[in-house]
Formats: sequence, C-alpha cells, structure tokens
Amino acid sequence: MTKGEKDMAEEAVAVGVGAGIGGAGGATVGVLELAAQGAATALSAGVVIGVGAAFGSLIGYGVYRWLKKPKS
Repeated sequence: MTKGEKDMAEEAVAVGVGAGIGGAGGATVGVLELAAQGAATALSAGVVIGVGAAFGSLIGYGVYRWLKKPKS
C-alpha cells in the first residue's frame, strides 16, 4: 500500500466514523425531539438522521485534517 492509498484509507475511516456518530446523534436528539412534538414521520426522521450523518462526516474529516496538519 502506497502512502497516498494509506492516507486515502485513513480519510475514509475518519469520514465514516464521523458519519456514524453524526447519524446516531441525529437519530437520538432530532427524532426524539420530533416525537415529543408529535411531528415525527418516517420522512422527517430520515432527514434528521441524514443531516446529522452529513455534518458528522464533515466534522470527522475536519478533525482528521486538523490532526494530520504538520507541526511547525
């Protein structure tokens, strides 16, 4: 495995972990809030989970890039 392939694999893992955490957070917080308001439907729950996963993946990638930044 070349260095480029290794870096790409690490980035994919960071994005995947972030998406998993974001999706779980979206499911936990958003769907429970919608259910408490009586407004939860399959579509609204899916949207909240999807948005949470998208933000989580972006945050995971950002944290990965921040940690991999060369120390000066």
